[in-house]
Amino acid sequence: MPPELIHRTTTGEIARQREGHNRWRNFLLFLAVMGPGIITANVDNDAGGITTYSVAGAQFGTKLLWSLIPITLALIVVQEMGSRMGAVTGKGLSDLIREHYGVRVTFWILLAMLICNWGNTVAEFSGIASSLQIFGIPAQISVPICAVLVWLLVTRGNARWVEKIFLVACVFYIAYPISGFLAHPPWKEMLIATVVPQWENNRAFVSMLIGTVGTTIAPWMQFYLQSAVVEKGVSAETYALSRLDVIVGCIFTDVVAFFIIVSCAVTLNRSGIHIETAKDAALALAPLAGKYCSLLFSFGLFNASFFAASILPLSTAYTFCEGFGWEQGIGKPYKDAKQFHWLYTGMIVLGAGMVLIPKLPLIRIMVFTQVVNGILLPFILVFMLRLINDKKLMGRYRNGPWFNGIAWGTTIIMVALTVYLVVSGVQDLFA
Repeated sequence: MPPELIHRTTTGEIARQREGHNRWRNFLLFLAVMGPGIITANVDNDAGGITTYSVAGAQFGTKLLWSLIPITLALIVVQEMGSRMGAVTGKGLSDLIREHYGVRVTFWILLAMLICNWGNTVAEFSGIASSLQIFGIPAQISVPICAVLVWLLVTRGNARWVEKIFLVACVFYIAYPISGFLAHPPWKEMLIATVVPQWENNRAFVSMLIGTVGTTIAPWMQFYLQSAVVEKGVSAETYALSRLDVIVGCIFTDVVAFFIIVSCAVTLNRSGIHIETAKDAALALAPLAGKYCSLLFSFGLFNASFFAASILPLSTAYTFCEGFGWEQGIGKPYKDAKQFHWLYTGMIVLGAGMVLIPKLPLIRIMVFTQVVNGILLPFILVFMLRLINDKKLMGRYRNGPWFNGIAWGTTIIMVALTVYLVVSGVQDLFA
């Protein structure tokens, strides 16, 4: 064999080995940074989210499916910004807001977040109670037991162990795509509804659209994701893999949302069945789509509710402690992070306790919370956009024109929808 041919063969073999080594190295690096993006996006499909999607499908059929495409794109952009800020600055969002805009502004934002997150936590324990009631377990038993398990999970675990459990919980969201297939939807019609926008010029439709956006791009997510990225130690050098983590999580969470809407649209909406909760949806699916579809829907509700009941109080504790400069973190002993532990514990006790109050209008709390999320979101986005475009803070990692366009567009649309909702509500009062 000629020497030059031997040289080319050897060089090619070395290049292939290096390429294979780099791919394996990148895969291991991705596993190392994976978690915050996937977990944050999936927790978004919590009890309140599942209820919102179920009611959207039951009440409006497939008319809101088209909104999931722009919502997914906006979610990716917003979540990526939070991940990038955490990796570059090494600080959480509430920490940055306090540093750049002062304690007073931070206080009012955190107060609004506390109200929203409390309502969301009530919704999660309500989801736990509702899902297990379908299996014959009363709320008086299921809620206290799950509250204690949620509390032990975070206060007695370490960050890596807790994150692994959360990632396993993400896998069980596959219950909703399976239940969607079991409902046997007309796929051509579903795909057309996904790409062709439909609109109803009434307050109920706009309110549901705001709720859909508010439950998909929730304010708490931006705070939790950035805190989780910082605690995981993601740096600017490994940020590209963290971005992939965010993108995968955002796409998967809205695929789940798609199947929830589809399941309820092709069964409940077409049968004229009115529902108010995700539990109603699960029970109503049994005679229409089969027992297994209903059970999978119920199991998915429990998994999502338990998962989110762990994350939302955790997000609240992170956000408050960062905003006021207190020590925080999973695995931190009580003596080193008293405020963190008290906030986490208080959210669980209040959230679980409210569910056990007889005749409490839980559905109103859940839907109201999702709408408030949608109203609060533009304010959070404005702060994020101002921070991420700060040259001194972000340097070469600032937003590009496309990111700014999508993020500002999302903010403007949410403001416009909120104004429409408020104005139409005022007009109803004087009608």
